[in-house]
Amino acid sequence: MLTEKHLNAYAQVMVWALDTARRRKLRKGNIVLLQTDPAAAPLAEKIYTLLLRRSLQPVVRWNPTVHMEHDFYALGEDKQLTFHPPGTRELLGALHGAIHLRAPESLVHLRDIRPERISLATLARKPLRDILDTREHRGLFGWTLAMLPTQQMAQAADMDLEAYSRQIVRACYLDSDDAVASWQEVFAAISRIKRWLNGLNPKALHVASENMDLEVSIGEQRRWVGLSGHNIPSFEIFLSPDWRGVRGVYFADQPSYRNGNLVSGVRLEFTDGRVNSAQAEQGEAFLRSQVAMDQGAAQVGEFSLTDKRFSRISAFMANTLYDENFGGEQGNCHLALGSSYVESFSGKMDDLNTRRKRSLGFNESALHWDLVNTQSKVVTARLRSGKSQVIYENGQFLC
Repeated sequence: MLTEKHLNAYAQVMVWALDTARRRKLRKGNIVLLQTDPAAAPLAEKIYTLLLRRSLQPVVRWNPTVHMEHDFYALGEDKQLTFHPPGTRELLGALHGAIHLRAPESLVHLRDIRPERISLATLARKPLRDILDTREHRGLFGWTLAMLPTQQMAQAADMDLEAYSRQIVRACYLDSDDAVASWQEVFAAISRIKRWLNGLNPKALHVASENMDLEVSIGEQRRWVGLSGHNIPSFEIFLSPDWRGVRGVYFADQPSYRNGNLVSGVRLEFTDGRVNSAQAEQGEAFLRSQVAMDQGAAQVGEFSLTDKRFSRISAFMANTLYDENFGGEQGNCHLALGSSYVESFSGKMDDLNTRRKRSLGFNESALHWDLVNTQSKVVTARLRSGKSQVIYENGQFLC
């Protein structure tokens, strides 16, 4: 478990992350949502204190327990699954920030729920997400996310709780004398790599490994982003490509838990930007149900690379927040099916309306599912000059 020192450092890092996720620092009186799993209460309490000391207005919302979440999907009528409590839109429309704390006490409690019931609720929440996306694009909102260790998470990752907690402490630099300063150093280093990548301005990427042969078209008006404060930990550098130009084979060797289902050995074949074959060594039926969630679920919303020099995550954590930032010996790349990140747009956000997003190939979906490959790979950038340049090999960027 995390010590008092670790929790204090974690709270300070999360407030720094929230400030970083916004275009400008929070001001007195700004409203911050603190949404937390019950098991994350020790960290939530410390963050709550820091928010009060900043003269902010924290609004606390507790996530449902495991039993409540299961019964919601098992017993809820369609009208209950799609219900938005009165005042929800008003609250979201007034938020300046949000800190989400996860401490899952089960990963499999939804495994007996039909996927289409979860999809129904997910689709109903998309308009609420759109409210926050709009505020964020206008520079009025920022969010961040973190996780605390639980016994169930450790078991799912085949570790004891002490070893699992140690991974979190190392990944978040909570063992540093000054955790915030450590994150500022990583932020500066990753910013240098982003400037280099954006200076190259590649037209497409080719990803080659023992199991992959994938072409990713970057598209127009794109930029590489990463370590924006949105997730702690975060070491990935990513963009949302033009989904229409993705073709070839992608393979995720790392398992993934989603909605109570364990999926592993995912192999996706793309033709003209859409999945035409979705296979998995485990959980194939669930994989196919997710790909069919809506029109955009079979299309790519994100491509990402993580440099092993920054990430100290060295084990499967059974949690996407950590697994998509895996360092290990070969770093990782991951591809997300579903919704894109418009922060990857290099132009003025005010110009990026729905029609413009679609014309540029930014994907839209209620799904966003990161599928991770940790194997040795070579990523080659096809430059607009017609030349090619290897940008990633042996788990790190070549700059």
